[in-house]
Amino acid sequence: MSKSLKTRKPPANSGRPGAPASLATLSAHLGLSPAAISRVLNGVPAAKSIPKATQDRIFAAAKQFNYRPNVLARSLQRGHSLTVGVLVPEVSEGYATLVLAGIEHALLQAGYFYFLNSHHHRSELIERSMMMFEERSVDGMIAIDTVLHEISHLPTVTVSCPLQQEGVTNIVLNHRRAAELAFDHLVGLGHTDIAIIKGQQFSSDTEPRWQAIRHAAAKAGLKLNPKHIAQLEGDAPTSEPGYFAAQSLLDSNTSFSALFTFNDVSAIGAIRALREAGLRVPQDVSVVGFDDVQSAAFQNPGLTTVRQPLRTMGILAAEALIRQIAASPDHVPAKPLMVDPELVVRESTCPPPTRKPRH
Repeated sequence: MSKSLKTRKPPANSGRPGAPASLATLSAHLGLSPAAISRVLNGVPAAKSIPKATQDRIFAAAKQFNYRPNVLARSLQRGHSLTVGVLVPEVSEGYATLVLAGIEHALLQAGYFYFLNSHHHRSELIERSMMMFEERSVDGMIAIDTVLHEISHLPTVTVSCPLQQEGVTNIVLNHRRAAELAFDHLVGLGHTDIAIIKGQQFSSDTEPRWQAIRHAAAKAGLKLNPKHIAQLEGDAPTSEPGYFAAQSLLDSNTSFSALFTFNDVSAIGAIRALREAGLRVPQDVSVVGFDDVQSAAFQNPGLTTVRQPLRTMGILAAEALIRQIAASPDHVPAKPLMVDPELVVRESTCPPPTRKPRH
């Protein structure tokens, strides 16, 4: 090899091939202070005073030297880990998934990441999840449709929690308004024999929804027939519980012209049971769901449903938690935040038949 050829020295950061550079390496390369470089890379407001050309040089050098900010060190300086724990019953199509989408959107906007744990309504898994969140030094916790018998010392926000805990912000739906929307729609079409499928006993929304339904029925001048009331059984996050609940209603040998279900997933199962019994939806039995999951509009027929603003509820929960994390230790969280539903009318409801079909 010719002596005129010089061996190219690796950058000062390379303890191993491809190793990330330090802030000092970028400072030496750019001839800028580490503080100025840090302001630009972290996007702090003070970086606006630095010329764009200089900012472009900083970003280019960070890419060239494979610079990665020390997130752990930064979080320790701030006293925050920039992570949040989220508790859900299960991850499946429907309620929890849509709320989670809103939580994820708001957290990412604020620079947070999250740990997700499913507890399947098992108290021991809820306790273990809360312990895990604390061991991982998360900044706060969000619980969706979860009964918390013990409250963590961490900032906590709940979504649809039946127990109002001191120091916990709870995002709740206006269940009374939701039930009134469904009954006003069905009664307005001419229905008086309305069957109900209640939620599982473990669900946080079951009891408040049921009380709201009783109120709406009384307000409409209707008396609910006990034989027209069924309850979802089991914890399967599928349409199967709705299918069996509808079958139990059909087995009562009493006729009804409309069915109001606990959620859209159970409504889909109920429609299957009605069709197997030789009934048409909506010509013989109108069906109203709840939640407005993504597949509700694409059912056959399209499902009339009470829409919960689930994604919005997730966003509100994440934003409330971030405010708590940033607040002083003596900050008192807001009272429950109530959101309003809306009725989405599709093809699964119509006026009742002139002659009652045999169930």
